[in-house]
Amino acid sequence: MPVKHLLLIAILALTAACSSNEVVDENMSEAELYQQAQADLDGKSYTSATSKLKALESRYPFGRYAEQAQLELIYAYYKNAEPEAAKSAAERFIRLHPQHPNVDYAYYLKGLASFDQDRGLLARFLPLDMTKRDPGAARDSFNEFAVLTSRFPTSRYAPDAKARMIYLRNLLAAYEIHVAHYYLKRQAYVAAGNRGRYVVENFQETPAVGDGLAVMTEAYQRLGLDDLAGTSLETLKLNYPAHASLESGEFVPLEEEADNRSWLAKMTLGLIETDTPLPPGQTRASQDVIRQYEEAEESIPSELKPENQTEQEDGAAQDSGRSWWSYMTFGLFD
Repeated sequence: MPVKHLLLIAILALTAACSSNEVVDENMSEAELYQQAQADLDGKSYTSATSKLKALESRYPFGRYAEQAQLELIYAYYKNAEPEAAKSAAERFIRLHPQHPNVDYAYYLKGLASFDQDRGLLARFLPLDMTKRDPGAARDSFNEFAVLTSRFPTSRYAPDAKARMIYLRNLLAAYEIHVAHYYLKRQAYVAAGNRGRYVVENFQETPAVGDGLAVMTEAYQRLGLDDLAGTSLETLKLNYPAHASLESGEFVPLEEEADNRSWLAKMTLGLIETDTPLPPGQTRASQDVIRQYEEAEESIPSELKPENQTEQEDGAAQDSGRSWWSYMTFGLFD
């Protein structure tokens, strides 16, 4: 049997196992439910533990283990790779028990659920570049850890949350640089420069600040903004002299300038040039818009143009002095 078929069968079996709903004995007492749920957690049977903890909470909402079951249900969801369910359970616990002595643990698990949300099965076994993925979950995780560290600065989970926040901040900054380079490749130099400036202004003390200055320098050079490009370059040289964009103190753009020649010019290696080189900061699309505007302006009838309105009004004023006989004979007897 091919390997891909075995992998498919394994994935289907795993999905079926994770989605199975265990029937919990209705005659079990609160203590028995809690003890069996603990045994399932210890044995890493998180699906079974989830079923028992949910049954315990619904059957004994005011019992001895109700609050602890709600807290451990967050952990069971998180370990069972159900981030949305874990975050929902954490939000519910925080809303119902804001003064609980272990509410900081709920905040921490909520942040962890978002932290691992982008790290699915593929990310764990394949060398994926996390800076090129949607940073939505990373941003949520950073904000949730920030709430934890601000409300519970002495929490036992605060040091780990702060360390993860540093990693997430670097990740978010690197993502902005990735987007900036995407804009550079497509000659969207204004957008690229704005992304680079955003990194420099909002992600200080991250490794991406030097990359942000390099992006600003390159974008401003392409736009012909020499003063801004020079300021960015001097800042880059002063603070990041070993940056990859600097060779012997000279700036070398990381993205090659796009070839805006026509396909005919490219095919003939420049022997037949059909288009003149573009000015700095302009693209073929922007020139097309300008050309369309000029063509539309030229297509306006001459009598409707503003400079001819006065002449037309003067002629109309002169016509208004004609007699009724002149109008009836179409001017034949004027």
